[in-house]
Order: sequence, then C-alpha cells, then structure tokens
Amino acid sequence: MNEKILKSPFRNLFVGVDTFIPLSNGRWERAINFDNAATTPPLWSSLYEIINFSPWYSSIHRGTGYKSQFSSTLYEKCRSIIGNFVDADEKKDTIIFVKNTTEAINKLSYRLCGEKKVVLSTYMEHHSNDLPWRSHYDIDYIQVNESGKLSLEDLRNKLEKYKNKVALVTITGASNVTGYKNPIHEIAKLSHLYGAKILVDGAQLIPHAPFSMKGSHPLENIDYVVFSAHKMYAPFGSGVLIGPKDTFEKGSPEYPGGGTVDMVTHDFIKWGLPPSKEESGTPNLMGVIALAAAIQTLSQIGMDHIEKYERSLIRYTLKQLKNIPYIKIYGDADYEERISIVSFNMEKIPHNLLAYILSCEAGIAVRNGCFCAQPYIQNLLGLSKEDIEKRIKDPFILHPGMVRISFGLYNDYDEIDVLIDMLKKISKNRDLYIKKYKDFLTSI
Repeated sequence: MNEKILKSPFRNLFVGVDTFIPLSNGRWERAINFDNAATTPPLWSSLYEIINFSPWYSSIHRGTGYKSQFSSTLYEKCRSIIGNFVDADEKKDTIIFVKNTTEAINKLSYRLCGEKKVVLSTYMEHHSNDLPWRSHYDIDYIQVNESGKLSLEDLRNKLEKYKNKVALVTITGASNVTGYKNPIHEIAKLSHLYGAKILVDGAQLIPHAPFSMKGSHPLENIDYVVFSAHKMYAPFGSGVLIGPKDTFEKGSPEYPGGGTVDMVTHDFIKWGLPPSKEESGTPNLMGVIALAAAIQTLSQIGMDHIEKYERSLIRYTLKQLKNIPYIKIYGDADYEERISIVSFNMEKIPHNLLAYILSCEAGIAVRNGCFCAQPYIQNLLGLSKEDIEKRIKDPFILHPGMVRISFGLYNDYDEIDVLIDMLKKISKNRDLYIKKYKDFLTSI
C-alpha cells in the first residue's frame, strides 16, 4: 500500500485539530499545526478525565474528608502510572511533580549535591539543559559534528580528561532542532564507567518514541529523566523529575514551605521525605491527572506504533523538501534515527518571513528562530564568532535562525502536501513574496 494515502488513525483523539482560522485574504481554512515540538493539543481523554474528576476535587494529603482522601489516592496512583510508563525503579527512584522540564532541571541543579563539581552538557542542548548548570557547576560541552550529531568520542575524551570529577552527563534524548535521537543507554554505560551519573532531557523524545530508564545492563540504566506534559498532549502545566531518592533526601528544598516538613519549631526543622519534600504548597493535581490520562492513551496506542507512524511522516516530508529549489535542510536528511522534527531555510527568504507567509496564506503553524538552542543553531548555520558578536552588539540585525516543522501523531499526509505545495509556490516566486511582504520586513 502506498503510505501517502494513509490518514492519521488517531486524529479524532485530539481537541481542536480541525479548527478553522482566517487567512490574510479573508478566507477561512482548517488550521495545520506543525509546531508540536513547542506544545501539543490536548487529548480528549485528558479533558474528559479532568471533567469527570472535577466534582471530587479537593486538597490532597492530610485531609480527612472523603474528597480529600479520594484526591490523595488518585494523585499517588498517577505517580505510579507515570513511573511505570518510563520503567522507573519503584524501590530506588522518586517521582517528583513540577511545572515543566525547565523547572525539573533547575530543581536537580539545586539538589545534586556532592564533591564532584563538573557537569558535561552538549552543543545540541535546549537552553533549559544548559543555563541551570552554569551557576552551580563547572560546565563543559560535548561537541557535535557538521550535521549536528553528537560525538561520542569527544564525550569519552572529556570523561577521561576530568576523571572522577564529573558529577553528571546531561543530554537530550532527542534534539528539538534536528530531531536526532541520542544513544542514551550507550552514553549511560560510558558515563557510569567513569563514575558519573546521567540525566536525560526527555521533553522531545518521550512523547514520540519508546523510552525506558532501564537498559539491557545495569550500567546502561538512566539515573535521572525529566519531561513535560504540555509536549505530550496534556498541556495543563505539569512536568516530571525522576531520580534516585537519596539525591533528594539530603539538604533542604529550594522552595521550603507547606508540605515539605516533618517537624518544625522556631529553632528546629526536620524536613520530610521525597517526593513530598520537593512538592511544596498545593500541587497541580489537575495537571497530574491530565498527564496520567494522556500516558494511558499513548500506552494503549503503543509508543512503537506512534514512532513508526511519525517516522513515515518525516520520511515523506524530507523526500518532498529535497525536491524544492532553494531549500536547505539542516542535519542529515537521510538519517533514520530521529523523531518527527526537521529544520530548514529558504534562500533569500528570512526565516521569520517564511514562517509568517505559511501562517498568513495557508494557515500553517511552524516555529522559526533558534528554538531555545542558540549555540546549536549557530553551529549548524556555520556562524563565525564575528557574526555572533555583530548580532550581540546590534539587536536590530535579524536574529539567525531556521524554520522548524514538527509533527504529532494526529498529523497526516494531506497536511504535509499543503505545506509542500506552499513552499514550492514561495520558492518559485521569492521576489514577488519579498515585495508583497516588504512592510513586514521593515517592521521587524
């Protein structure tokens, strides 16, 4: 069967995917969302779970009322659902609820105590897996090659260089720019051989591919993982940090207050145990319930099926993009080990203008810019130190960047065809579009 004729069998599971929006010419068209790497639409199952639970909503823990007890039980059940989804070790690990991946990494950067003071990040990281480490540790970066793939040789060299001083190797499971999947279990084994722990930023990987904290050998196990609900079809402000309990048993939480203590006097504090110690105040119960519901739906579909379907979408898209004049794709366009993300530019058309045209004239939502990964983008664009310094000194110069399309499991081939046809039209009439949108160009 020709895979192009297939429609997404999952489309009816999502809210808002067939919403009509106005275009610049006044017509209304069905919105096409190719910006899933930023935020995904909610699953109906998440909404229904919240609505059905709402009459029973109450403050969790320590309450004696029936609704409070019911809410508390459900909250902890959600913790188990989420832990099982990533194969967390129930005896060793704790599952901490936060707002999002960014907060999770910041929390770990505060709580990861010890004498080792070096953290190894990479050149392909989101800012959220770089900036939090800078004020707490000596940070070094693992190199990438010209196409943006991580250099395991450089990782090995840096582990050898710092010996037993490395506290953590922190790495994205999948790039939010090129979609490249990193060999996380191989990296875990190498890190553990040098006495370092590993954190996987799973924000992009976990919604799109099978993931397990357990490897085929104990040395391949993942120590810490973080991810966000809003990137996996439950955008209600919840995120997850999972890691060994002993990391969070020492010291004080960064946000002390209600729910974090066991005993308090005016001159004495005995902190509670994790995860409660790390979840100060009233938690986002609704967000946690929504995430657990989304995970149950994704599990029923099967993460292997999701990855296979989305890989067919990206394979088809890359094949079409390579046939459009003036398009430059970043990364290896033939590389299979990737999630459903591709970034590109069109010669002569600034990235912000191209994204604007796609939205105004075809109702296609993409993302443009640096995707909170500026060092990686600078590397892929081949920018010199002088180029970067020039932009730092003059903020009115267009920020370097790309256009990114990213799929969810509800996207289908018809939508991709609309994108490809529009890009062909723009490519063929670049001067016309630059003239048509000259006011946009002069306003930025």
